[in-house]
Amino acid sequence: MSIPGPAGPARPAPERGLHLAPFRGLRYVPERVGSLAAVTSPPYDVVVRPDEQRQLETADPYNVVRLILPEGPTAGERHRGAARTLADWRREGVLAPDPRPALYVYEQLDGGHLQRGVMGALRLSPPEEGVVLPHEEVMPGPVAERAALMRATRANLEPLLLTYRDGEPTARLIDRTAADTPPLLATTTEDGVRHRLWALTDPAEVATVQADLARHQAMIADGHHRWATYLRLREAQRPGTPWDYGLVLLVDSARHPLRVRAIHRVLPRLPLDAALSAARDVFRVRTLSGPLDQALTALAGAAAEGNAFLLAGDGFQLLDRPRPDRLAGSLPHDRPEQWRRLDAAVLHHLLLDDVWRIPDTPEDIRYIHDTAAAVELARQHGGTAVLMHPVREQVVLELARAGVMMPRKSTSFGPKPAGGLVMRCLDLG
Repeated sequence: MSIPGPAGPARPAPERGLHLAPFRGLRYVPERVGSLAAVTSPPYDVVVRPDEQRQLETADPYNVVRLILPEGPTAGERHRGAARTLADWRREGVLAPDPRPALYVYEQLDGGHLQRGVMGALRLSPPEEGVVLPHEEVMPGPVAERAALMRATRANLEPLLLTYRDGEPTARLIDRTAADTPPLLATTTEDGVRHRLWALTDPAEVATVQADLARHQAMIADGHHRWATYLRLREAQRPGTPWDYGLVLLVDSARHPLRVRAIHRVLPRLPLDAALSAARDVFRVRTLSGPLDQALTALAGAAAEGNAFLLAGDGFQLLDRPRPDRLAGSLPHDRPEQWRRLDAAVLHHLLLDDVWRIPDTPEDIRYIHDTAAAVELARQHGGTAVLMHPVREQVVLELARAGVMMPRKSTSFGPKPAGGLVMRCLDLG
């Protein structure tokens, strides 16, 4: 089953529910690379340090990071370079398309945490239709950059991670596939996570998944900027083209609950002493002794009582019990109370904007997923790491259903799909 080609001048009326189409996945040819693990990468926005990118690039000359984070003196040259690299690898047989369109079952096993989902080309729908629910604001810069890269390569190089609930027919099918069918690929990445992939090509199985998903809506767990990019590119094309679809991984969170972690902030230009001096008028500040894991335990305890943050640099300082009058004066009054209680909202409006007056630029605020990496980066720059406690998934879902956007980079859902296992090129259908 291929994605529809050009149609009439207007897009058809939206169907309620998710529509997931098979596609011919572009995958690495194992014999042409050192190992499948060596050509994978975390999502582009998780690879934040230059040494991480260098490590991926040197792991294998064909690592997918050369496509998702291309290098060059200008943005245009980077994107054209990625397109040339993708074309070269296809021509050389490093990457090859699967012979038939398929939906893909994708499994990750991280220690005792098993996650399975189904990957395909999802028909795009704007937020007002309520089929796919975003929950975070996005920044225009990354959206423009990803759009330019996708236009140049004419490819979806990484799947978004979406969640839905209670898709029993799909869950039974993908569990049976994983139990009874040899996988297309199996590899274990350096972080110890085992990855396996299967193709669903039987029309009856594809129809089962499509009929089940048509009854559901989904929430974006990871990939808000890429989702906004998909929508931008769709609107720039005439109806009925492959740009009407985008590559996603759908996981039933009732069967395979995702982990929810915080995304931390590193303020490289704000020394820890200055951050503490300004914050003392607004928060209770306590110095913590001991290693990082003990400091995080203290943060979790404080977060159970209200807004709390762990500042790190040269040592650890716990901020909690913010002054109610300062909260009331800093947070927007046109947002629901649940939003006003979010740590990310308090951080950005009260601390970053009012107390520290930190401009929202890449030079002044870095978004880091890994806790230890955030602490180390702050120490290297003589700055401040703001470590956060994760928000509960139910809060995220309730705000998303209400159409209320959380501050950007409020959550990190995972495990995230590894980049490089399967890609979607628009010329393959």
